[in-house]
Amino acid sequence: MNAGPLIVQSDKTLLLEVDHERADACRRDIAPFAELERAPEHIHTYRVTPLGLWNARAAGHDAEQVVDALLTHSRYPVPQSLLVDVAETMARYGRLTLSKHPAHGLVLTGTDRPVLEEILRSKRIKPLVGARIDEDTVVVHPSERGQIKQTLLRLGWPAEDLAGYVDGEAHPIDLREDGWALRPYQRQAVEGFWHGGSGVVVLPCGAGKTLVGAGAMATARSTTLILVTNTVSARQWKAELVRRTSLSEDEIGEYSGSRKEIRPVTIATYQVLTTRRKGIYPHLELFDSRDWGLIVYDEVHLLPAPVFKFTADLQARRRLGLTATLVREDGRESDVFSLIGPKRFDAPWKEIEAQGYIAPADCVEVRVDLTDSERLAYAAAEPEEKYRFCATTDSKLRVVGRLVRRHAGEQTLVIGQYIDQLDELGETLDAPVIKGETTNAKREKLFDAFRSGEVSVLVVSKVANFSVDLPEATVAIQVSGTFGSRQEEAQRLGRVLRPKADGHEARFYSVVARDTVDQDFAAHRQRFLAEQGYAYRIVDASEITAEDAPEPESNP
Repeated sequence: MNAGPLIVQSDKTLLLEVDHERADACRRDIAPFAELERAPEHIHTYRVTPLGLWNARAAGHDAEQVVDALLTHSRYPVPQSLLVDVAETMARYGRLTLSKHPAHGLVLTGTDRPVLEEILRSKRIKPLVGARIDEDTVVVHPSERGQIKQTLLRLGWPAEDLAGYVDGEAHPIDLREDGWALRPYQRQAVEGFWHGGSGVVVLPCGAGKTLVGAGAMATARSTTLILVTNTVSARQWKAELVRRTSLSEDEIGEYSGSRKEIRPVTIATYQVLTTRRKGIYPHLELFDSRDWGLIVYDEVHLLPAPVFKFTADLQARRRLGLTATLVREDGRESDVFSLIGPKRFDAPWKEIEAQGYIAPADCVEVRVDLTDSERLAYAAAEPEEKYRFCATTDSKLRVVGRLVRRHAGEQTLVIGQYIDQLDELGETLDAPVIKGETTNAKREKLFDAFRSGEVSVLVVSKVANFSVDLPEATVAIQVSGTFGSRQEEAQRLGRVLRPKADGHEARFYSVVARDTVDQDFAAHRQRFLAEQGYAYRIVDASEITAEDAPEPESNP
């Protein structure tokens, strides 16, 4: 028996003993093909899925390497059925290939004729292909390159895309080398992406995904379209690119609700691209407005359906997806794989924390009780109203006030979902509120005031979930959220994970109403972070006492 750190089970789960001396080597060997599901203190759970195995094949790993990794690290004999399944699943990848034919353009070729016959009889494939060139080859219309990859993945026969990329319009972009350099993991991410051609880089919030984007642009040295979640994010990207690369402000355009600039590097918001008029999306023409050499999707896990659809037509362009988590509550991770590309690099949150690049965090769930009258009203509420009712209980206002006083003098974000609740918190805490209707100019002014320390408490709606860079924030207090969204929980913790100059620990409080759907949703929201190794302490609201919370110092 091998005293390895891994237990391989027939249900395709892998259990990794974290404290084992060979745990790190094992983690590196299984990371290319196994998806991390849970990462609490002592045993991490991975799962082997068809998508993960095909991801590994797309990244250049074969079944022999996967089997070898399992046999090398497993403490007990590996179930023979699992080894057979791994080999057969990975053998499905690449039996169909997309490539360029000198006379016919884009073609689908089968190395296994019965497989090609099977898929050509599918009603979903027939509209995507043209004439049969020979027994093993069929013409595919170039505009269907993404659609056919998506459809084949769903049929269980993922195609290997060897059709290559257009270089796009050349544009000189270099990284500045004045006092900074890409961190080792950022360099690995850029290299992994470039070697693969297209795909997704997964890094924790605060680990510098923008710099990975800049590194990819400097490697491509071509015109680049960057898609972001909002205008504040667009301007942060622009500022960072001007600071870190040879690009000037005039070379970078903003394509948003307020500006429509198309430059060699253009940063567009998902919102403006998905604005629909009379049933059409006029701004999707932006994709065709230049001969882009690279398209960067920030927060790729949020890709809206129209952008997914248009991305299916962009398969000849290099595509880089950036995200902290590929979790999608709608389960469309396979669409990210087939249309953007497979995962090219992934770094566990705790690993980046151990290297000192993101701050350690203390996660606390504070449970409050509804009053007797609130409990009766909650019991009688319609199902669709229950979450709003318990998430906005007045009991939370008092607890948030105590927490803010406990951390007086620290940069604190209070984050929620419901605007009337946030307005009330802003009034109670005497703090400015940023919400959807807040103008971009006012948002930026308030974010700047927060960064400088002029404002120490900021109340924000979900507009601040994504791509807002507030490195000074050390405390986040969450009062309500988008139901059970794991990805939102990760983004919100990410607001306080930027490393602190003094090595200060980040605090993340989630204020939850006990014995309600709020508590159920909180458990689901926390799952992704628990999988990353973050443990929540649960405290009762009564423990957050006035004695713990000194009144803020009065101004002289």
